[in-house]
Amino acid sequence: MDALLLRLGDLSLRSSRQTCNVCRKFSSSSVRSTVAKTERRRFRDPYTIVQAKARKEANISRRSQLIKERKDALGDPVRGKSTPFIESFDTAAAPAPSASRSSAIPYKDAAKTTNSKALEAPASNDLNFDVASAELDSSLSRSLIWSGSRIMHRPEHFIEEFKTSSGKMEIKEPDLMNPDPGNKYHVTATEAMRRITSLANSSSKDRLRVNIRRCISTFGRHETDKHLPPKPSPSANFLASQSADNALPEKTPRAGPDTGSSEVQIAVLTARIRTLSEFLDGRGKMDKMNKRNLRLLVHKRQKLLRYLERKERGGPRFRNVVEVLGLERGAWEGEITLR
Repeated sequence: MDALLLRLGDLSLRSSRQTCNVCRKFSSSSVRSTVAKTERRRFRDPYTIVQAKARKEANISRRSQLIKERKDALGDPVRGKSTPFIESFDTAAAPAPSASRSSAIPYKDAAKTTNSKALEAPASNDLNFDVASAELDSSLSRSLIWSGSRIMHRPEHFIEEFKTSSGKMEIKEPDLMNPDPGNKYHVTATEAMRRITSLANSSSKDRLRVNIRRCISTFGRHETDKHLPPKPSPSANFLASQSADNALPEKTPRAGPDTGSSEVQIAVLTARIRTLSEFLDGRGKMDKMNKRNLRLLVHKRQKLLRYLERKERGGPRFRNVVEVLGLERGAWEGEITLR
């Protein structure tokens, strides 16, 4: 009986040893390696840790500074810089002639640089409904004459009564043949017509129409070809590769004003972008649809600017558009993200 119990005890001891061996096989690391890691971590130099942290913080601060400098160098991709020509979009009033051309670009003809008529200002019209100032003055003068003839037929409606210093009521009859320009009825009508035709009281659609017309007259090639020098010539390798059979086609002569070139489209898009961005900054903060429209307009202008820079080889025409409209490199370089 004792031998049987000893035999059973020996078997249980063996099974427990096998179980411990199986459990030990699934351990991730040995005790010696764990001790070595803790010892290496324990005896690391504190001065080295401080130096590493200082280098990391210096790199992070320098990186953020470089990112800020690059972002400032690109500028605002939507608004750009403020110029007199851009500010005229708000009121649709014609800017000064010097604001319609970049002063850093030389003239096409060197003799025209000192000539005061080298860059004539386009005919400005500060009135709405396509009414010229001379036309309005002529109409007002004719209306004064017509009012005189109307007074001749019905003078009883225009007789004025007033009290003299003695307190008596006297009747004043107007001069029917020579109507007075200072007549209160004519003065009131004149002021009413000026307010009605003023662009300051016009709608945003009317101002946009006037701004588009000014963009065409300022950046259209039928005007800029007169004073801007040509773009830089292509490389010698490109000219050598053009044989007589594969020569460039002749340029088609222009017929009428330029209304669709890249410069005109960029200027019109800039006017629309300025109006839309000011609306979104004010009472349109929750207008999601117009935020999308602004993003589309900015990306379309970016595409046109890239095309114009490549086509003109960064020449005078491209620089004139960028400087007059106050556009910065961020308007056509890199990725534009609007939120």
